[in-house]
Formats: sequence, C-alpha cells, structure tokens
Amino acid sequence: MSQRIRCTLVTLCLAAAALAWSGGQAQAHGFTSTVYADVVETDGRPRTTLELEYDLLVVSAADAEEDDALFREGTAAFENGDDRSRARVLGTHAKTVTAYVAGRFLLSSGGAPCTARPHGGASMTRREGVPYAVLALDWSCPDGGGLRLHSTLFPDREQYVKDTKTIVTYTVDGLSGSAALDGGHPSFSVDRPWYERFGEFFRLGAEHLLTGIDHILFLLALIVGSRGPREVVLAATCFTLAHSVTFLLAALGLVDVPADVVEPVIAASIAVVAGWHLWRLARPADRRPALGRGHLGLDRAGWTRLAVVFCFGLVHGLGFAGALGIDAAWSWTLLWSLAVFNLGIEAVQLALVALTFPLLAVLRSRAPGAARLVTGLVAAGVAVMGLVWCVQRMTES
Repeated sequence: MSQRIRCTLVTLCLAAAALAWSGGQAQAHGFTSTVYADVVETDGRPRTTLELEYDLLVVSAADAEEDDALFREGTAAFENGDDRSRARVLGTHAKTVTAYVAGRFLLSSGGAPCTARPHGGASMTRREGVPYAVLALDWSCPDGGGLRLHSTLFPDREQYVKDTKTIVTYTVDGLSGSAALDGGHPSFSVDRPWYERFGEFFRLGAEHLLTGIDHILFLLALIVGSRGPREVVLAATCFTLAHSVTFLLAALGLVDVPADVVEPVIAASIAVVAGWHLWRLARPADRRPALGRGHLGLDRAGWTRLAVVFCFGLVHGLGFAGALGIDAAWSWTLLWSLAVFNLGIEAVQLALVALTFPLLAVLRSRAPGAARLVTGLVAAGVAVMGLVWCVQRMTES
C-alpha cells in the first residue's frame, strides 16, 4: 500500500470519528421519543393508558404549565433512580401532568371532543432500559360517531425532541387494531380502512431504516464487502431473515434483551463486518479469496461471512423491535402491523442495495484498483464509526 493511500485512510478514519462523535453529541440535544398508548372500552367509556418517558414528561409539563417545583422534584427523583419517588412526584403534581398530557393527547367522537379525568395514580415502568411514566385517563365522550385520536405529545416546537412517535393499540367500539402517529400524521379514526392502518406501519418502518444510520452503515459494509451479486444477495437475505425472526419475537414480547446490551452489539457488528473487508484487502493479491464453486457458489469464507451476518442480523432485529415497542396481547391485526412495519424496512434495504451495488460492480469491472481503494476507504470509515459508537454506548449504559 502506497504512502498516499495510507494517508488517505488515516484522514478518512479521523473524519469519520469526528462525524460519529459530533453525531452523538447532537443526538443528546435532539433525540427521538416514543409514546405508547393503549385504548380499551371500560363500562362503555374509553380508557387510555399512556406510557411516556419520565424525564421528558417532567421537563415538558413543568415548562408548559410553569410548574418549577415539578421540574426540581422530578429531576431530583430521576437522578436518584428511585421509581417510587418518581411516581410520588407525578402524584403530587398530578394536576400539572394531567393538564399537559390531556391537552396534547385528545379523543373525539362524532367530531365533538371528549373530556378526560385521571384514573388512579401514576406508576412507573421501563422501556428499553428507559424509565417511563404510566398514566391512565378515563374519557367521557358524546354519542354520535366513531372514535378519533389525535396526539401532539412532545412536539418539535418544544425543542426537547426532534421527533415523537405515538404507537397506539386499541380495542374499542367493537374494533381492534394498532396505529402509528407522528408530527406529519397526528390523527386516526378507529374505523379507518385497513390499508390506511397498514400504510402507517409501512411508512414507519421505512422511516426507521432511513433515519437509523447504524443500520444503514451495516448494510453499506455488507455491500462493499461482497465479492459479487450472488454474495450480496445472499448476505442481504440472511440479514433479512435473521432480523425478521427476532423483530417479531421481541415486538410480541416473547424475547426481551436490554437495550444497553443490544445497542453496543449493533455498533460492534458494524465495525466487524467493515473490518472483515479491510482484512481481505490487506492480504496479498495472490491470497485474496475469490468466489468459490461450492454450494450456492460460495467458498468457506463466504459461508462463514453469512453465518456472522445472520448472527448480527438477530441482534439488529431486537433494535428494530425497540423502535416499535408494541407488547400488546397476541392478535392477527397486531401480527400484520408488525409484518408491514418490517416490509417498510425491507423496501428501503432493497432500494439501497439496488442503487449502490450495480455502481460498485461497474467500478470493479472497469477499474479494479480504484474499486479496492474506494471500498477500503468506505470500510475504514464505517469501521471507525462503529467502534466509536460501541465505546459511547457502553460508557453511557
């Protein structure tokens, strides 16, 4: 390897590390949040049980309702790590918390608004290792139409988050299903057509992959490290099968792995797959493996790589499930919602492969040396970012 190439690789690694660090720093001031809402019919009236990030709820409600005491006491309880004291703070400031939530999570019937009142006291739970407040509201709704939900909880204008998704499951008015709401799509009716409901989850899955830079980089490492069309197709298929299995199992509550374990492993998987390609490039030209003539046209190195990709795909599936977080009771409607969410992920994944791999194949056929340089630079940058994220996630967990 020439001195110029070595210098270029070092420069790219440093730039990638700076980008990963700055991305992590920016994320701390603009993170996404997910609200979970379950709507059931009790004594002929809707009851909603909402789960909201505790620290975000405290800061947002205190700011919106000008309750400085809630901010001081809630922040202290969050730092102390005691769920009982957190629930006690929410109970003490129940009027403030209820006013904030009921002013942004709304139910209406036949176009007329429903009125909310608290049901019981607040409690605490955890989602992906994060403390969540649990609040129940009973609603009085006028007669005359289908139920409609509207959520603008934690809007971007409050500047605490850059995006909030509200995942709703419901069994009301003789109907059951699930919905995904965000700033661009804040409302839905429980009697809406099935294709609208599934369209929401397809869009949510596509957006999750597009905004999940770690999953995109893992896919990019697979693409640049594949030696031919067959290998990239098999690698993408293995990744799809693996993360589909754990995604469905985790989203249905059958598998539960803490986020502080999943997230560092996802970051490490990025570095390993990218580093594998760098290791191949570092070998002498006469010792670099070419595609073999074994089963499915793969040699032993190709099959080993597929096994590694499959194992890491299982972990990425847990990460996808964490974004959805539905743990309602089993239903065919829920299963289809999860499957459509996964289809949204796959559509973006296939599009990325279709866009990038043909360009790489053309470069390899016309300028093999340039192709090795380009893939080496990309793999080096991806590997460094994966390592930086892995260290960050382990130290923050």
